[in-house]
This record gives sequence, C-alpha cells and structure tokens, in this order.
Amino acid sequence: MMSFRQGLLVTTRNLYTSTCTMAPTVALDNMNPCIKKMEYAVRGPLVIRATAIEKELQEGVKKPFDSVIKANIGDAHAMGNKPITFIRQVLALITHPPLLDTDQFPEDAKSRARAILAGCKGGSVGSYSDSPGLEVIRRHVAEYIMERDGGLESDWRNIILCAGASEGIRGCLKLLTGPGTGKRPGVMIPIPQYPLYSASLAEYNMDQVGYYLDEARNWALDLEALERSYQAAKETSDIKAIVVINPGNPTGQVLTRENLEAVIQFAAEKKLFVFADEVYQQNVYAEGSAFHSFKKVMMEMGAPYNGLEVASFMTCSKGYMGECGIRGGYAEVVNMDPEVMAMLQKSISAKLCPTVIGQACMDVVVNPPQPGDPSHESWSGEVSATLASYADRARLVADTLNSIEGISCNTVQGAMYAFPCISLPEKALTAAKEAGQPADVFYASHLLEATGICIIPGSGFGQQPGTLHFRTTILPQKEMINEMLGRLKEFHMKFLAEYA
Repeated sequence: MMSFRQGLLVTTRNLYTSTCTMAPTVALDNMNPCIKKMEYAVRGPLVIRATAIEKELQEGVKKPFDSVIKANIGDAHAMGNKPITFIRQVLALITHPPLLDTDQFPEDAKSRARAILAGCKGGSVGSYSDSPGLEVIRRHVAEYIMERDGGLESDWRNIILCAGASEGIRGCLKLLTGPGTGKRPGVMIPIPQYPLYSASLAEYNMDQVGYYLDEARNWALDLEALERSYQAAKETSDIKAIVVINPGNPTGQVLTRENLEAVIQFAAEKKLFVFADEVYQQNVYAEGSAFHSFKKVMMEMGAPYNGLEVASFMTCSKGYMGECGIRGGYAEVVNMDPEVMAMLQKSISAKLCPTVIGQACMDVVVNPPQPGDPSHESWSGEVSATLASYADRARLVADTLNSIEGISCNTVQGAMYAFPCISLPEKALTAAKEAGQPADVFYASHLLEATGICIIPGSGFGQQPGTLHFRTTILPQKEMINEMLGRLKEFHMKFLAEYA
C-alpha cells in the first residue's frame, strides 16, 4: 500500500509536470460575480487589439498604416507632451539626495526637496508615510485649496493623499456599500460617465443610477433629468450619493456656477453624499468658461448647503502635469461624520500608504515656484505653453470633426477629450447587428483595423438611446493630431460610401 508521504510526492510531481487533472479552486463559475460584471472601456478589447497591432507592425506585418495612434486615454506623456522641469527636478532630488550637494539644481527645487525629505521617516522617500500621507504635504494641499477658493478654510486633517484620484474615489465609494435598507445602495452618475464609476459600482455590487447630461446644451447638467433618474430608481435602490465630474470626462464641458448651484440644491434636498471629481480643474480652454470648485460654491450658498457631505478629488495625472504613471492625488473630505471619517482612515490604513513619490509630485503641484523664486519664470512659461497648446488642440479637434459629414462635436471647453456624435447609415447599423456588436463598437473596430486609430465607443461611457458617439483625446502632438484626423476623415467617408 502506498504511504501518505509517497502519495504526496506523486501528487507534487504530477503538479510540477502538469499531468495532474485537478480542477482549479477558483474558476469562472465560482469566482466573484461582481468582478466578472465589471467593464472598463478605456482599457477594453479595442485597446488590447491596438496593442496587438503595434506588435504586428514591429514584426513586419503589412498594414494600410505605419503606426497605431492610441487616442483612447488621457496619457499626456505617452502622447509626446513633455514633463514640467521643476516637478522632475524635485523628484530627482528626493530620490537621490546626494544631488542636493551639487550646483546642478535651483535652490527653490532644493528647498522643496529638503522639506519633503524632512517629513519622511529616516529622511527617505523609501520609507512608509502615515496612511493619509505626509503631514507636510497635506498641509500644503490645504493651503492650495484655501488660495484656490478665495480664503475659505481648508483643514489639513481632512486631506487624504492617494495613489491617483481613482484610489481616493474608490476608497470613499466603499463606505457606501453597507447593508442599508435591504435595497442595494445606489450612486447617481452622469451619462456619459468616466468608466471608473460604473466599473467600481459593479465591483462593489452597488446600483448605477445614471442621469443624462444635455448634449444640446454642451453637456450641461439638467435638473429635470436628475429628478427623473432619482424618482425612477428610488423604489429599487437606496440612493446614497451623486457624482459630479467637472470639467467633464468624456464630454469636455465646464459646468457653470448656476449648474453647480442647482445640483447642490438637489443633493441637499435628497440628502446625498457628493463626489466632486475635479481632476481637470486646471484644464479650462473655452472663452467664457471658468472652473468653480464644488466646495466653494456650496460654502458661499450658506446653510443648509454648506453642510453637505462632500469628497472632492484632484490628481497630478491631468492638468499641465500629465504625470499619470507616478500616481499622485488627493481627496478633501468635508462634513463627514467623525466616526465615519475614522472608519475611512482605518480602511486606507490596510494599504499602508500611497506611493511617497506620488505624494511628492502632488506637493510640487500645490506648492509651485512663487514670483521671485529662481524657477518661477521657467515654470510659469512651461505651464502656460502646455495649457495654451492643449487649448489650441481642443479647438482643432472639435473644428475638424465638425467639418466631417455625419459627425458633430460640441465645443471642448475643458478636460482632455472630445465626445462627438456620429450618424451612421442604416446598412451599417444592420451590419453591426449581424456582427453581434453595438454600432459604435462596429465603427470603432473597423476604424482601428483600417487606420490604426484607437478610440473608445460611446457605449463604453453611456449615451442616450438611439445616439452614437466616440471619445478621442486631444493630447497627441499637433502633427499627430492632423495625421489622426486626416486618417479618420478618409475612413469615415469610405465607411459611409460602403454602407450607403
């Protein structure tokens, strides 16, 4: 008879030689169904296919184009936009402190690096910080918010640093997943929306309560649409929060103060927690548009609106910085119940801390060179040139798209994207149905295979039934944008002719 030890050895040998037919413990039919339900269009099948095409081109496979243009995501540096020198100088100094003893860096970069290192345990960014982030940086964030909002108080203890705004948003969303009333908790999100929200709500088994933005009014918030969505969902969902994305992603609008006042009144009436996604607050281009912070507007409205529970979010991935891979951001959480705030702090402590280099990057954004500092002139010049270039490209993309038959695009007032509406012939709609694809996915797939341009179909963000859209970034360099728009126009006209 085989002993237990002998049997174990045989089993182990079989595992290493892949001859064991043991069924996996975790399989598709027993894994977390919420994960299976998640969809994140910005990095979905089209993007995977675009990466595969890039590899095919590298291997010498002949295509009707010689390069892939990934217009699917707001990744500024990947699109050739240059880092801001001062940010990289400070990051270089904190990661290799011996550089502080050289004369290769300006004194204002050195002073900021020394302040950050002084806040780090052991004087190293390789050490853990407190879970909400380094105190010195949280204080700088609060000072930045106070200056931005005209002197309104910001308590540094309400600042939570995070690995990009996404982590802060997800951390706060998780607070709402409790048992509630027996109904699933629901969160109102704009449609079209950034898929972080729909994906996270699916993962946390929460209800998505979409409210449509008004495309005819440049994607403005519509109070009647908010009310309709709330009333339609309140019997089946325990609606706890509302998301406001300003400037808009994917829609590129900048909300007016009147729009914000209306949603503040709505949120107060319905007793909703507010997620103010303001990561594009520095990306405002259109004449007459201006960024208004949610917190400032609600505080200026006075009671009862100044008592709203709000979490607002900022990042170093957008704006003029574009430091997407460094993963820095913050959340300012106001009017949260102190006991709930303690639970939020406990929750984030399980992740130990956000990357300290990301925290440092956020510090430079909120504490830039001041007039009279050695780096102020160069920093100001780089920032102004970057934002002016984005504004120029925003106009170019919208104007060119509007010149193409069957495509209409609202003004890109801010953020980093255009979200044009496309009209396709009936034969194209039929062909898409036969292919088992939404029509906008069918269009985007053909565009990718024919031109190498990777866009994201509007169905990945949500859209009014009967309408078709796609999102494209405005971030490619001007020469590449012209190339992209030229390829797109040529494809679109051939597509219309093929399915006429």
